Amino acid sequence: MTTQRRRWVRSLRFRLLAATLVALLVALLLAGLFMSSLFRDHVQRQFSAALVSQIDQLTARLEFSADGRPRIDSATLADPRWSRPYSGLYWQLDALSQGSLQRGVLRSRSLWDATLQASADLPDDGVVHVHEALGPDGAPVLLVERTVRAEGDAQTRWRLLVAADLRETQAAIGRFNGVLAASLGVLLVLLCVAAVAQVALGLAPLRALQRALAAVHEGKARQLQGEFPAELQPLVDDFNAVLTRNSEVVDRARTQAGNLAHAIKTPLAAMAQAASAAERHPDGLSELGPLVQEQVATARRHVDWHLARSRAAAATGVPGARAAIAPVIDGLLRVMRSVHASRELKVECDAIEPAIDFAGEAQDLQEMLGNVLDNACQWARSAVHVSVAYTDAARSRLRIVVDDDGPGIELDRRDAVMARGARLDESLPGSGLGLAIVHELAGLYGGSVTLDAADLGGLRVCLVLPAASSGSTQ
Repeated sequence: MTTQRRRWVRSLRFRLLAATLVALLVALLLAGLFMSSLFRDHVQRQFSAALVSQIDQLTARLEFSADGRPRIDSATLADPRWSRPYSGLYWQLDALSQGSLQRGVLRSRSLWDATLQASADLPDDGVVHVHEALGPDGAPVLLVERTVRAEGDAQTRWRLLVAADLRETQAAIGRFNGVLAASLGVLLVLLCVAAVAQVALGLAPLRALQRALAAVHEGKARQLQGEFPAELQPLVDDFNAVLTRNSEVVDRARTQAGNLAHAIKTPLAAMAQAASAAERHPDGLSELGPLVQEQVATARRHVDWHLARSRAAAATGVPGARAAIAPVIDGLLRVMRSVHASRELKVECDAIEPAIDFAGEAQDLQEMLGNVLDNACQWARSAVHVSVAYTDAARSRLRIVVDDDGPGIELDRRDAVMARGARLDESLPGSGLGLAIVHELAGLYGGSVTLDAADLGGLRVCLVLPAASSGSTQ
């Protein structure tokens, strides 16, 4: 099978047309069989009713003489076909006496020299029996028979037969079936044309969507443009949202690259200038080492900042992202207890519901909580306390609170510590990027970080983040 044929077979158009054609063929075939059977039964019932009427007339005209001989006056029969040989309408009277069947005791002139060959089994007296048989020249006939007795004669039973040629009826049924087949064939063609038109009209929005995608691919449009049916509009909206996010990611990456290049340009220029000066004045080499270390540390801080921000920006908004809160906090608390074991800090956390999950990447959650806990442990005197809870009844957001009993931060200086590189005490190790990275990551996830006074007397860091719904999967 060629590639083009394989694509056609797998297309929606082929599937819809094939399913419609099969359904139409089955429906019209069943309808044709039903109507043909209905017409045939109707004609046969009418034909049988006419023959029963004829046999009733013959039964009424059947007379017996004093010696028991039967007689039917043909002149009293109104239908001229009784007298025309092989006209297609026949009657016959048989006699059954002492187990012997005598056929054709009386018969219509239309039978001429033939007799009706009915079954030797006679029906009950007065019962009309209808069945098909062979008439003159082997022609198919519908035969109606009835058994009667002469008054006062209990020995002889008389069977009256009426038969009519079925060929005209069968020809009429055949003509009807032909007309019916032709009509259903024309109807099938018209319905197929309508199905093709319906499929073409129904799939037209997909072609419009394909053209819109081509415009995006060729750079003529930034998003899918046009009007689409209600069934396709959610898909178009979601795809446009993906395009918008990709565009934002690209723009953010360009900005980050530019910022990073600008940030490390100054340290590199300072080191280049110092190296040039050292070449001109060899006695100044002793100052080159500390200067290079200082500028390299500055460049490293900027690189760490931009890498953390870029990674977080790329990770946020990933559909289905989910991270359990309890294991992350338990792991971080073990690390903090181990790192600050010499200070005998009391690092505790309230019980956390197992169902509380963060709607984001576990690495970002560890980055944020790690920076907050590390900052709290560095400044705490003896205790750090952590608690986690939902912020609302809908359980759409969660709040993580970290308290310490350190010196805290004055109200007018709390905003300053969120700035990149800000440090309140240069004697403590660090780059001054911890809370700034937490603030940046939380903002990218649509959350927030606030600083307040803790019940323990130190600083309270309140981190609000989106919570994963209970029906989400990772």
